[in-house]
Amino acid sequence: MAAPDIRVDLWPAGAPGGPPARDPEQIITSDGWTRSTHVEVPYFTVHLAPAENATGAGIVIVPGGGYGIVAFEHEGTDLARWLNARGVSAFVLHYRHAPDRHPAPLRDVLRALRLVRAQADAYQLRRDRIGVLGFSAGGHLASCAATMFDSPEGRAGIDALDEVSARPDFAVLIYPVITLEPPHAHAGSRDNLLGGAAPAEHVTHMSTHTRVTSATPPLFLLHAADDPVVPVENIHLMHRAALAAGVPAELHIFDKGGHGFGMRANAGPIAIWPELVLGWMRERAVVP
Repeated sequence: MAAPDIRVDLWPAGAPGGPPARDPEQIITSDGWTRSTHVEVPYFTVHLAPAENATGAGIVIVPGGGYGIVAFEHEGTDLARWLNARGVSAFVLHYRHAPDRHPAPLRDVLRALRLVRAQADAYQLRRDRIGVLGFSAGGHLASCAATMFDSPEGRAGIDALDEVSARPDFAVLIYPVITLEPPHAHAGSRDNLLGGAAPAEHVTHMSTHTRVTSATPPLFLLHAADDPVVPVENIHLMHRAALAAGVPAELHIFDKGGHGFGMRANAGPIAIWPELVLGWMRERAVVP
């Protein structure tokens, strides 16, 4: 079995479709939170549940950061440790972001899902209990995984791992960016992902509520009505699309909570959201 908290590079021979790494990843702490920039060698860190209470469930966690940074602490490792204590293994993704653009992040999240599923036995996971959870722009990337898991754009074309299913068995989207179209888009995420002059059809193509089908996995959706960064209409768009496609979707809207609360204990009533996710996973028999 893999040791806890180890790093697994997604592309040991070099990320496909991208230039060689230009700068080393930088870890920055300020204003009480930690994030990384210049993720040009994408990877995930492994956080395994203790063997004595492992449930066989695993989650690839996709931190937010507007496709410009990776807020891997309060939207990543803090959640991973919380999940581990409840029997769920977690894999915190450090994915490529601006100046790298689509499809680099999509390839990274799908590669992570394929790697985790391919190594399920080593991680003591059930292959049918591997999900994805994302925050903010990471929620957009998680929603891409849920709706574009079989897209040719997400395949690397370099090895047999492309044949491993990248479809998450469930997806949890926390204050996610969903639409990239005005008036409800988070413009920074859109421009970092697609560039400032992306054609309208490309913007629609990457607005993930337009990509929901009956094959989309069950969704857990949570947002705060007073979010000043990503308008709450984003979560409503995804919920309506899921209902129209017959996809099970549980929606939670809190009156207050703002944006970017992640695992911060001072978030107020919305801080109970991890327990809501765990309860939903129990209802869906992902965990006992």
